[in-house]
Amino acid sequence: MAKDYLKPILGGNIVDASCGSGLFSRLFTKSGLFSLVVALDFSENMLRQCSEFISKEEEFPKGNLILARADISRLPFVSNSIDAVHAGAALHCWPSPSAAVSEISRVLRPGGVFVATTFILDIVDPAIPALRILRQYITQASSSHIFLSECELEELCKTCGLVGFTYVRNGPFIMLSATKPS
Repeated sequence: MAKDYLKPILGGNIVDASCGSGLFSRLFTKSGLFSLVVALDFSENMLRQCSEFISKEEEFPKGNLILARADISRLPFVSNSIDAVHAGAALHCWPSPSAAVSEISRVLRPGGVFVATTFILDIVDPAIPALRILRQYITQASSSHIFLSECELEELCKTCGLVGFTYVRNGPFIMLSATKPS
């Protein structure tokens, strides 16, 4: 599904944000569809695990893959320099989704694409402002995860300067895409 959203930037560079063990980073690299893949995570242990998986694969094309440790809210890239940012099952784990998406928007080049998957927890109707606040307190008190609704995800992207928000939802799972205006 992510490949469909990423078609406009094939041949460019991609950051796999919060890459974890590097499942998507490795798939993006092996696909040969990107000039550079950056596997980025805050956790040194996850990057080490990614590196171990790569070392076990025969003939893995390491030439266009970089592993980078960084905070999603303080990306080590020049503004307008990245063609795409992918975040698989990560957005709900970020301490500040708004700071992260704002930073992603900063580093995306005009026409760049943000593709993410996350989970939605439908505890209460987010369309009612008081219930939205209550839902945020419930999810924050119950875990460190922040679950946003479809409309909140769209508003987050819009507030951070991204346009063309689209999504596909399957139960609590959602894949979304938004673009930095040209």
